[in-house]
Amino acid sequence: MNATFVIIGGGIAGVSCAESLAFLSPEENIILISSSSLIKTVTNIIPLGKTIYKFDVEENQSSTLESKYSSIKVINDKVINVDPINMTINTSTGIIINYKKLCICTGAKANVLFENKNPNIIGIRDTESVDKFSNKIKNAKKIIVIGNGGIATELIHEISNVDIIWVIKDKHISATFIDPGAAEFFQNKLTKQPDKKSNNKILKRYKYTDTQINHDDNKIGAALGPDWHEKFTINGSNDNLKNVKIEYECEVLRLLSNDDIDKLNDDNKWPVYIELTNGKIIGCDFIVSATGVVPNTDLSGIDNIEKINNGYSVDWKLETSIKNIFAAGDCCTANWDISQHWIQMKLWTQAHQMGRYAAKSMYSLNNCDDFYQDFCFELFTHVTKFFGYKVVLLGLYNGQKLNNDYEILLRMTKDIEYIKLIIKNGKMQGAVLIGDTDLEEMCENLILDQLDLSAYGEQLLDPDIDIEDYFD
Repeated sequence: MNATFVIIGGGIAGVSCAESLAFLSPEENIILISSSSLIKTVTNIIPLGKTIYKFDVEENQSSTLESKYSSIKVINDKVINVDPINMTINTSTGIIINYKKLCICTGAKANVLFENKNPNIIGIRDTESVDKFSNKIKNAKKIIVIGNGGIATELIHEISNVDIIWVIKDKHISATFIDPGAAEFFQNKLTKQPDKKSNNKILKRYKYTDTQINHDDNKIGAALGPDWHEKFTINGSNDNLKNVKIEYECEVLRLLSNDDIDKLNDDNKWPVYIELTNGKIIGCDFIVSATGVVPNTDLSGIDNIEKINNGYSVDWKLETSIKNIFAAGDCCTANWDISQHWIQMKLWTQAHQMGRYAAKSMYSLNNCDDFYQDFCFELFTHVTKFFGYKVVLLGLYNGQKLNNDYEILLRMTKDIEYIKLIIKNGKMQGAVLIGDTDLEEMCENLILDQLDLSAYGEQLLDPDIDIEDYFD
């Protein structure tokens, strides 16, 4: 097979890249290779500012992409080798694909603790792993969640009717995204049962199953997108009980063996036990490892590509150290002169942005056109939802890169909103906006423009002043 553009990976980055190429260059052949018959498509994009977007992620059969774009061919197969010299790709079913430009969007795989050591330890990363989790929790009375990122936070909120032990290495919850103040704002939401009945919208996500190819334990599905938990049943067996106990500033020391368990004086005799670094031994029905991800960069034939932090190193064009091979999303590491207010994180928003920009780069370079780096790399933005609240993160939202040399302007209205502005030398550097604040566009502009705000002082967050009027 021959194609001008080939993309490996059916996640958000890969599909966004393929769709953008189909728009930019509809006359060229595009091949998307996905190990799953399910692909992730970004829909319902709502702009909240110049670089801030809110969107949904739908999971569809790969055939829907082909029916929408005549120039795209989707192959449900596994890549076994890439030959950058001859510019060919070999798949497990014997297909050989010739390419002119290749984009690797293989994402990342869950960094599961004690992987394959115990069937009662599962990771959360893709739809298949959540489906496994959903089946296991139906009969569970007590579980342990390990990790303090976005998926762990969403799990804690969405799980019902179960006793939860949350093991985190930080001093406060959700430390990847929020500070101790915001953690305190969310604290009383930990044990509240999620109100599933209040959500009346029709969900169009996760209604398909992967049936076109054989499952195997090593197959990695596409990463979860926003609202991934809405379609899954994640209720335990303890009716109307939700108790969350947090073990702060500790990690898992070891997994207890069967001999260790037999020696324990525990009447319950749980299926699995762990020992924490604080000395506690805790048993449960099963353990959820939500301890981050590692880039999935084990494609054969391109082992000599330069890597940073296990991710494919990419320049400002998202091109790797091998000519005509690009990378986007969780599998790559930015290696250019990064803007002051942008940071790379493994998030679906950045996967979408990188996928679209990689398409622009591949298209422009194939046509020998001049182009400039996308404006989205000027400012870090992320829109998500924690504990039922809209959360907008902008710029250096936790004071990253500032060496603790900054001021914080803070306003909190209990159970309604939490607003934190990062100020240095009178200029806004970042913001955390929780709740329906309607301040995201103003904060975005102030960070990008670097306007001196010294004259306004604490009036920036005075609830009696409509600060947007100042910067209309």
